[in-house]
Amino acid sequence: MDRAQKEKLVEDLGQIFESSGVVVVSHYEGMTVAEMQDLRAQMREAGGSIRVAKNKLAKIALEGKPCASIADHLTGMTVIAFSEDPVAAAKVVDGYAKKNEKLVILGGAMGENVLDVAGVKVVAAMPSREELIASIVGCIAAPASNIAGAIGAPASNIASILSTIEEKAAA
Repeated sequence: MDRAQKEKLVEDLGQIFESSGVVVVSHYEGMTVAEMQDLRAQMREAGGSIRVAKNKLAKIALEGKPCASIADHLTGMTVIAFSEDPVAAAKVVDGYAKKNEKLVILGGAMGENVLDVAGVKVVAAMPSREELIASIVGCIAAPASNIAGAIGAPASNIASILSTIEEKAAA
């Protein structure tokens, strides 16, 4: 790898560290190519990515970035998982580490907040952006579905509702 390629890699890594919602650093020693491809596929499916880079170049890329303190984790055979969604990368790495003991989570960062192993697991347990949107939509749609259910109910139910309203108005 020549100097220009290294500079490009450092620039790319710097962009990743600056713009990602979450960055997770793990050891992957002993993982097969097939296992790494499976991890990459799962990460792609979740909207994230995986990078294996020289630790020295990653440390240079971290200089001056909000998550610069994760440089301490960059020793040995490390893989960097990242995603714009603040939960996706942590979820995938944590789930994969539970199935494969060769992937060992070292820590990570969420913006300026440095995460230890427990912190990464807490972030992984949080609902993803899509899950939060779905629950909000469900809360908003619930009253409308109740009204639609009442309108679609048998006529006797509607008649009893109307008579109850009439009694309250008369009282």
